[in-house]
Amino acid sequence: MQDLERFATLTTAHLADGCIRAGVQVRCAPSAVRAVVPGSRVIGRVLPARHAGSVDVFLEAYESAEPGDVLVVDNDGRTDEACVGDLAVLEARAAGVAGVVIWGLHRDTADIRAIGLPVFSMGALPTGPLRLDPRPADALGSARVGEWTVGRGDLVAGDEDGVLFVPAERAAEVLGLAEGIRDAERAQADRIRAGRSLREQLRFGDYLAERRAAPGLTFREYLRAVGGAIEE
Repeated sequence: MQDLERFATLTTAHLADGCIRAGVQVRCAPSAVRAVVPGSRVIGRVLPARHAGSVDVFLEAYESAEPGDVLVVDNDGRTDEACVGDLAVLEARAAGVAGVVIWGLHRDTADIRAIGLPVFSMGALPTGPLRLDPRPADALGSARVGEWTVGRGDLVAGDEDGVLFVPAERAAEVLGLAEGIRDAERAQADRIRAGRSLREQLRFGDYLAERRAAPGLTFREYLRAVGGAIEE
């Protein structure tokens, strides 16, 4: 995906705000999906895999992996088994995969931390799969994470705030908007540190006066009018 390096300079919060401004549905993984190693960051193209009880689906996904892909594992949010362990993560790294996002649990936590590849999951459990279900025909075509279904080429980003997906066809638009929001908020933060409050920068007193005259005015509408970036 073009501009992947530019995406790597953005947080998931920037991307979420970019989605809102672009009118793109914000597709966040459930908050239970967190980094195994705090501080981990990952961004790349979705490499989907729907788990049915066997590691072979991951190995097959790696056969078509491109550098920078992120394995997104759909294990239906199960909490009775782990579906990804150290060998699957180690093989992901060998295949050039940039990270792993799991709608389910992992195991071998100490080994995964030592491998160093960013892994995001709902938590850990000692046992691996205790069942083997029929494998879906489209096991490598899409993955579901929470309420969202993502496919090959969609963008996935993960950091300490969580995991977010951006549809491939809107990624460039979201990127540009998110960069603008990032830059505006960084400038606002610098001015706060220099002694100019956010209320002063946004002329918050003017907003309160305008709201008294027009009670239906929202702060978000006001921010759009004055070029503020917070809240979206």
